[in-house]
Amino acid sequence: MKKILIILLLACSLQIQAQNINYVKTASSWYIIYDSSGKKTGSVSASLGELVGYGSEFLVLRKDSWYILYDCKGRRLRGLSRSSIGEVIAVSGNTFTSRLGSWIYVWNKEGKKLSVHNAK
Repeated sequence: MKKILIILLLACSLQIQAQNINYVKTASSWYIIYDSSGKKTGSVSASLGELVGYGSEFLVLRKDSWYILYDCKGRRLRGLSRSSIGEVIAVSGNTFTSRLGSWIYVWNKEGKKLSVHNAK
């Protein structure tokens, strides 16, 4: 019984790892999302915004005064107003960083604020 559980846990962890974003390729009018094995996991239309950056679990697009977060399958996670979070300056792993005035904010992939630091 323990062996079966261990095998199931390993299979689930491998599946979760395969869902991470390794790179995003611009093809025609699409952002194509690939995992570490080179398998396409999803896509997002380039008409939805300009690619700002991507981490291992999500990508960020900018459209007008909005930042839109998408998961590795190209599903929309959340939209955040540029006036409320500032300018996105970095995307990495499962977080992104923005600057608003003299403040630096760190957000998770769901758009929840994790921390705030003075930029000075």
